[in-house]
Amino acid sequence: MINEQLLKPKSIVVVGGSDDVQKPGGKVLKNLIDGNFKGELYVANPKMNEVQGITSYKDLKNLPQVDLAIIAIAAKFCPATIKLLATEKNTKAFIILSAGFSEENEEGEKLEKEIVEIVNSVGGSLIGPNCVGVLNSNYNGVFTTPIPSLDPKGCDFISGSGATAVFIMESGVPKGLSFSSVYSVGNSAQMGVEEILKYLDESFDPETSSKVKLLYIENIDKPEMLLKHASSLIRKGCKIAAIKSGSSEAGSRAASSHTGALASPDVAVNALFKKAGIVRCKGRDELATVASIFMHPELKGKNIAVITHAGGPAVMLTDSLSNNGLDVPHIDGPKADQLLEKLYAGSSVANPIDFLATGTAQQLGDIIDACENDFDNIDAMAVIFGSPGLFPVYDVYNLLHEKMKECKKPIYPILPSIVNVKDEIEHFLAKGRINFPDEVVFGDALAKVYNTSKPQAEEIEMPKVNKTAIRKIIDEAENGYLSPEQLHNLLDAAGINRAKEGVADSEEAIVALAKEIGFPLVMKVVGPVHKSDVGGVTLNVKDEATVRSEFKRMMQIKDTYAVMLAQMLKGTEVFIGAKREDKFGHMVLCGLGGIFIEVLKDVKASLAPIAKQEAHEMIQGLKSYGIIKGVRGQEPVNEDKFAEAITRVAALMKVAPEIFEMDLNPLLGNKNAVVAVDARIRIEK
Repeated sequence: MINEQLLKPKSIVVVGGSDDVQKPGGKVLKNLIDGNFKGELYVANPKMNEVQGITSYKDLKNLPQVDLAIIAIAAKFCPATIKLLATEKNTKAFIILSAGFSEENEEGEKLEKEIVEIVNSVGGSLIGPNCVGVLNSNYNGVFTTPIPSLDPKGCDFISGSGATAVFIMESGVPKGLSFSSVYSVGNSAQMGVEEILKYLDESFDPETSSKVKLLYIENIDKPEMLLKHASSLIRKGCKIAAIKSGSSEAGSRAASSHTGALASPDVAVNALFKKAGIVRCKGRDELATVASIFMHPELKGKNIAVITHAGGPAVMLTDSLSNNGLDVPHIDGPKADQLLEKLYAGSSVANPIDFLATGTAQQLGDIIDACENDFDNIDAMAVIFGSPGLFPVYDVYNLLHEKMKECKKPIYPILPSIVNVKDEIEHFLAKGRINFPDEVVFGDALAKVYNTSKPQAEEIEMPKVNKTAIRKIIDEAENGYLSPEQLHNLLDAAGINRAKEGVADSEEAIVALAKEIGFPLVMKVVGPVHKSDVGGVTLNVKDEATVRSEFKRMMQIKDTYAVMLAQMLKGTEVFIGAKREDKFGHMVLCGLGGIFIEVLKDVKASLAPIAKQEAHEMIQGLKSYGIIKGVRGQEPVNEDKFAEAITRVAALMKVAPEIFEMDLNPLLGNKNAVVAVDARIRIEK
């Protein structure tokens, strides 16, 4: 848990502090001194009476009571040191910079567990071990640089990697990005990214708290906690961007279904972030750029004016925006003509608005005013203004600063000449502004922010299913695949529409079943995993003679022990699947069905439970959505029925968590219904 002693310590001791600022204990002490820590500062060093001008205690027993200990000593000495501080010096907060714990070996893991037990016993807070520390407006508790200028309205940044935290700050600071706090959680022995985010949510104050949160995550140990508090913060008006690294595909190798093969751990991360409303970033520069976009007014529409005095960057930015779903709309009409008259000959206002290399600050102001007041089809402005180094451009950047204060529409400054006009850009950043030096990185990031969905509803209304019947089937089932009868009963209990079908293992039984269901029919082998590959599927069976002959043939196929008959239905093949992912719960996927799922791999995923609106968003997010809507006279799939089936599969997963993976492939969809014609469900208790 995070406590007052960690956030606002009245006293700090650096255990292992030294005069050598090239060591963590020396550098963190220097950072504390340089940051003008307002409380009492002590050092514990068995060999020195004074370190960097600060009183040093050779024996910890002589140390006064102290709120926070920042520890930079060998791992093996940490438990005894922490026990003394916790029990004798009333220390309730600890930051362990030292390595040599669970990241190294079993012995280190034992030391780490011992430390956590000690800290928990006194209700203390522990950050680390194996971290770079904590940075906030009260103290510089890190042994690294840069130390960014801290601003309550800057970013709260939580990182699972100390080095990466440094590199992300190095990416953001030169752009003008500010920080409110930085937490490097290291091994996350007591608190990881999820716990820090939980605290930021539960302590959030709309008047004083930062509204931008950045995360660098290597392991999501508590996805439910992350989802709950990230979505809660976003609903409160915050914006969150995150990098999740180290997603492995190994978990999908043993999968035996289409869903299992497609539903990798990384798909689960994507589904979690989408459900929470987190913008997922791939790298450090993208994260810093997304954070910088968060610092501007929210983009309310998708229409961007590209204002430039350089053609090439404007074309590249226009490509980036257009390729990612944003628009650079054409501008024309009397108001456009009036603007053009104010610009030099050869300028263009069609969008991109190009006012040439000779364009002036006055002309830039006229363009911005027109985009703000005259052009209703513009939602935001991206201003590209660099310099060949011939003359200063302070006047342009000063005007840009003033217009950004006045305008309601967002203005994004793209100032690429970071060498030629370095001084002017520094002057601009000193006013609290942010620069986007690369137009394509900016364009891609802006589109990613705009296209990220809002978080899920706090309470999801699930469709009603027969929980009693579902539990009876699951409780009686053994591990492995459900029998056709169990499967049919389970789908019925979940309210999932399925084709009439049955299974028989004798010729006379199969003929009787065919007469009961009615022609035309589909015949499928029961037993082999991939039915089509072994010739185990026959379509459009129209008479008894074919039923008899196909039954005899199919029963000769290896591993076949029965034959299934089903209604021969018409429609577009679609797919719904589910897979249990460790710690995340169940992912539910949808897409086009049949062979298309293997060829196109065009699926969308979410985590159960799923609201009806979210199911529609999944369907509409498919690249193949045009086929589902119906193209060139093709009958559409009933999207509402498709969405309902997705929500029912998700509800089934919540009632029956023992389901490891499930395929409804295909379902046949037409304008009236969506019906499952083949299903597989695997149980792992």
